[in-house]
Amino acid sequence: MSNGFKDMKPEERIITALDCWREEALELADKLAGQAVWFKVGMTLYYVEGPSIVRELKDRGFKVFLDLKFHDIPHQVRGAAHSAVISGADMITMHTVGGVEMMAKAREGAGEAARAAGREEPVTLGITVLTSMDADALASTGVTRPVGEQVLAMAKLAREAGLSGVVASPQEASMLREVLGPDAYIVTPGVRPAGAALGDQKRVATPAKAIADGASHIVVGRPITRADDPVAAFHAIAEELRAGL
Repeated sequence: MSNGFKDMKPEERIITALDCWREEALELADKLAGQAVWFKVGMTLYYVEGPSIVRELKDRGFKVFLDLKFHDIPHQVRGAAHSAVISGADMITMHTVGGVEMMAKAREGAGEAARAAGREEPVTLGITVLTSMDADALASTGVTRPVGEQVLAMAKLAREAGLSGVVASPQEASMLREVLGPDAYIVTPGVRPAGAALGDQKRVATPAKAIADGASHIVVGRPITRADDPVAAFHAIAEELRAGL
């Protein structure tokens, strides 16, 4: 499916998830220097290292997706987004279930920090439904509509709040691209090369399928970071995307 990201190089569309400790993260970053563009820093790494890990990756020339999934009252989330951007984050996340006001305040705080630092406004993403959840898991929380309907409803809230886009499983990418248009970021975790273990992911697709269906970026963790040769694994995924594109 054609979208506003179609001219982007495959390497720019892969976000490698660093769900590990600092030494391993920086070792992998150094191996992929000059090849990878994006790294994701999530809670596992950030809660140990704090903003310094973002700065270390930025100093190495990478873009950083700081995936902390903010969810609190609007005032707190505004401050959290502001702080995340001060640390150097290029992309941040928040839970859409926090509501339009919360998401709008996050974007406001992020934009203010970016302007103060003379930087471009970061990408702001709303988490729709976690890729570890299926219909049964949603129902256990009181959400009884189908997964796809819930994802779409949450994506519309993110759009109303003025966010750059959403995080959703690759299974919803095509629907979201149609609704959100060509320029929205649609970032998809739950991406697994053919034959890779699913881990705790439930709604998955291959890298090429996710991009073909409309994802702007794919998040890949263990298939790269736990591979015998992470650099070769990264390049294999990039080549799969190149062939598909």
